[in-house]
This record gives sequence, structure tokens and C-alpha cells, in this order.
Amino acid sequence: MGRTYYVYILASQSRELYVGVTNDVYQRVSQHRSALDPDRYAARHQTFRLVYCESTHDVLSAIRREKQIKSWSRRKRLELIERPNPEWNDLADYV
Repeated sequence: MGRTYYVYILASQSRELYVGVTNDVYQRVSQHRSALDPDRYAARHQTFRLVYCESTHDVLSAIRREKQIKSWSRRKRLELIERPNPEWNDLADYV
């Protein structure tokens, strides 16, 4: 089986959102949380909680999905998160 790719959403305490794509979601979340570059979006906005994640084995599908989610209204992104995660729990805590 091939590699798995993840489209993920990180949130800050104030529910600022960051949408990204990666092939290792936990390593990527760790990189965001380390905030090595304070000028990066995640560090500036403290978007460190993994609140949504979906996977695919097709990298192009993952990239298309990331772009699709980024093009949505904020309300639609909030609905995407709240359907499976109404409490906005940090999904990285459940692995």
C-alpha cells in the first residue's frame, strides 16, 4: 500500500484556523507546536490544536481537498469541524 496523506485543520484557543496537507500529521502538528519560526502563521496565531483530519492515499486528491477547504467560507469550515468534533477536542491527544 502507498503512502497516506492527510488534510488537517489546526485551531487556536480563539478558533483561528489553519488548513494544511502532510504525509505525517503528528510530525507536522509537532512542527507547528514547536513554533521554530515565529513569523509563520501557526506561530503568530497559535493554531496548535488538531481539530479535524481526513486521509487519502492520493496526494493530488489531498492537495485538491486542501484547496477546496481553504476556498470555503469560515462558516462551512466550522461546520466541517463541528460535525465530527463538536467540542473542538485536540485530536492529537487521542492517539
